Amino acid sequence: MKKYDYLIVGAGLFGSIFAYEANKRGKKVLVIDKREHIGGNVYCEKIEDINVHKYGAHIFHTSNIEVWKYINQFCEFNNYINSPIAKYKNEIYNLPFNMNTFNKLWGVISPREAKEKIKNQVIESGIKEAKNLEEQAISLVGKDIYEKLIKGYTEKQWGRSAKELPTFIIKRLPVRFTYDNNYFNDRYQGIPLGGYNVIFEKMLKNVELKLGIDFFENREELEKKADKIVFTGMIDQFYNYKYGILEYRSLRFESEVLNEENYQGNAVINYNEREIPYTRIIEHKHFEFGNQNKTVITREYPVEWKQGDEPYYPVNDEKNNRLYEKYKALTENESKIIFGGRLADYKYYDMHNVIAEALKKVKKEFGE
Repeated sequence: MKKYDYLIVGAGLFGSIFAYEANKRGKKVLVIDKREHIGGNVYCEKIEDINVHKYGAHIFHTSNIEVWKYINQFCEFNNYINSPIAKYKNEIYNLPFNMNTFNKLWGVISPREAKEKIKNQVIESGIKEAKNLEEQAISLVGKDIYEKLIKGYTEKQWGRSAKELPTFIIKRLPVRFTYDNNYFNDRYQGIPLGGYNVIFEKMLKNVELKLGIDFFENREELEKKADKIVFTGMIDQFYNYKYGILEYRSLRFESEVLNEENYQGNAVINYNEREIPYTRIIEHKHFEFGNQNKTVITREYPVEWKQGDEPYYPVNDEKNNRLYEKYKALTENESKIIFGGRLADYKYYDMHNVIAEALKKVKKEFGE
């Protein structure tokens, strides 16, 4: 009955890397995905000759030379630098918080002045031990930055008041005392020329692929088809929610084609007022320096996740992390199942983290 060495559930980054590496070693592989496309959340949809990041902005960045060299086998990157801006009541601020931000907020010019301003606001707050996210943020960066650049955005992201949110969400806040708008500190950064689909098409070129297949609807039959399973879906679902349901935050995207060349002048603009329901607008052509006559924008709305919704961000609070550890303990007894990726590991992974984890699992599996 067994036809494949590996059944890989999920055609996102982790699954596609594992499939490519297993196939390279002469293994017979079947990749399935419940969606009708490859690439997972990194998938790009071509609209008006623009690569639209269908599941939110994805900017590749890493300082890991091994990861950078690996991914460059499959594409060439442009020199896009992520420099998002924040809009608060028609005022524009640079992100991450840096000297341009502080100059706009307070008119300060030197790092010394900016540090003094933040220090004084932190002292004025009188917060000795933060009891919630609001107090945690103010105790780190003061009231002005919190009110304009953290409060509304964070409350929209989590769907509740910052006073009701735990401190763990903001362990630290990146504050830079330089005039540098580059959001990431990583050595390597960019967007693949031609969009992310190029990567997945090359990885899965010689691999058998079946799209629109839900593993859980065909589980019994699919499990018989392979000696081993690589599972990249939700770990609690794999174990039939035996210990309970892990929580996520979800997102909703509204895309629109506009009959103009340039809508907002930047790839990503955050909308920080609580009253505006979306957290940001993405203008996709700016990721690839496009000069098309039209443009495509996407508004991103945070959504309270419920079972059946698309899971985006794990809620890594103490309760959920404890629950995940119980599921993780079950995986240690599995000799024929390999778990990996954002949902199986219940972690918010950037793309470079997923690649590193996938390569680690490949080396372990093939004894290298």
